[in-house]
Amino acid sequence: MSRVEALGLSLLHRLEPERAHALALRALKTGLAPMPPQILSDRLKVDLAGLALANPVGLAAGFDKNATALQPLARAGFGFLEVGAATPRPQPGNPRPRLFRLPRDGAVINRFGFNNDGAEAIAARLHQRPRNAVIGLNLGANKDSTDRAADFAAVLRRCGADLDFATVNVSSPNTEKLRDLQGPQALAALLEGVIAARADLPRPIPIFLKIAPDLDAPALEAVAGVALRSGIDGVIATNTTLAREGLHGPHAAEAGGLSGRPLFDRSTRVLAQLSHLLEGALPLVGVGGIDSAEAAYAKIHAGATAVQLYTALSYQGLGLVARINRGLDALLARDGFATVADAVGTGRDAWL
Repeated sequence: MSRVEALGLSLLHRLEPERAHALALRALKTGLAPMPPQILSDRLKVDLAGLALANPVGLAAGFDKNATALQPLARAGFGFLEVGAATPRPQPGNPRPRLFRLPRDGAVINRFGFNNDGAEAIAARLHQRPRNAVIGLNLGANKDSTDRAADFAAVLRRCGADLDFATVNVSSPNTEKLRDLQGPQALAALLEGVIAARADLPRPIPIFLKIAPDLDAPALEAVAGVALRSGIDGVIATNTTLAREGLHGPHAAEAGGLSGRPLFDRSTRVLAQLSHLLEGALPLVGVGGIDSAEAAYAKIHAGATAVQLYTALSYQGLGLVARINRGLDALLARDGFATVADAVGTGRDAWL
């Protein structure tokens, strides 16, 4: 980490977390944030459901909820970006405070509740997006919606023309009863509506499903079955967890979704189990607790074609993207893998 980045993070961590996040986005948009170098290597190139990625390290949804920093993020070394979650109508989300740091654990708890500017505003920003980046949108539902399943399709129809992929997010723990949509019947109906909405777009784009890390084995098997039958193109494993084992600090018991290092083992086990159930029929994106090249490599070994970061960026800065890509390239070379694809799933059994 550079001295400038370390100083910036130190200053941000003296502020209330949500205010610090807003300032970090402003620094990106005004060009004050240092940009990490691009790490280019043929070993790192990935095909993710037909998307040609320069590297497998993506930005997870939630960092840029409203698609306001697409230009600088496209230069930050990510292989792909996911913005949102977006809902049909703007909504403020849950009351503040709703974001809490757990620095001893390398973790964060949030209970934002899909706060965003709404699909109309986000669509306008996506229309001005950089075209040399792979950009997707996390689809959400309004808290007070009478038909949440229809909300996902509505956001896709409004924003989809300027997307490279979209993610159906039924796994956030911060909107009441949203996770109920992971049940097989409800999920199948929801995905059918999203797939129908995709048919209305100027061009087809991959649709991913983002699942929770708290599903038990029968529920995970049911989700895998729906995913295979639905016509979606991949699964993102996983969202944040409601578990709270072994945490430290005054905010450890706050309500919301836990992300960061404590999520790593739980999310990687779910990833491996899903990889076993799907047996290569759909690509997987590994998310949860990735804070180093070794952690990203473990996700790939467990079955991930690509990975996503968020929480670790708040502790290590954007320079982490280059460090992970450089480290991944070295690890692949060390182990004799010519590409990321050659390493996918090779260590899955260790997580089952």
